[in-house]
Amino acid sequence: MQRAKLLNVGFGNFVVSTRVVAIVSPSSSPMRRLREDARQEGRLIDATQGRKTRSIIITDSNHLILSAIQAETVGQRFMLMEDAQAAKRPEQAAAMAQALLEDDPEYADDEADDA
Repeated sequence: MQRAKLLNVGFGNFVVSTRVVAIVSPSSSPMRRLREDARQEGRLIDATQGRKTRSIIITDSNHLILSAIQAETVGQRFMLMEDAQAAKRPEQAAAMAQALLEDDPEYADDEADDA
């Protein structure tokens, strides 16, 4: 059984990272409407601990999680988790790196010069 990775959304609150669909800023009108709709439908989870909402995390179950941490910070934490997970699988990371090199035109030119 695979262990769930938890994403820290601030103040001792965590979200299962595989359930995250989007991390957005709450300042736009569509996000405000989305938040109000979720509140009315009972899909809103407030993890701000009474502080100002600085990011909204949307899950695959269509729940919205409010966080007092900036969207950029939560996104960086998410990417660090993904990078750490890739590092645990070196053969997959090597295959991904090889695929990137093969798609790189400069790399292809170097290969032609070596031949």
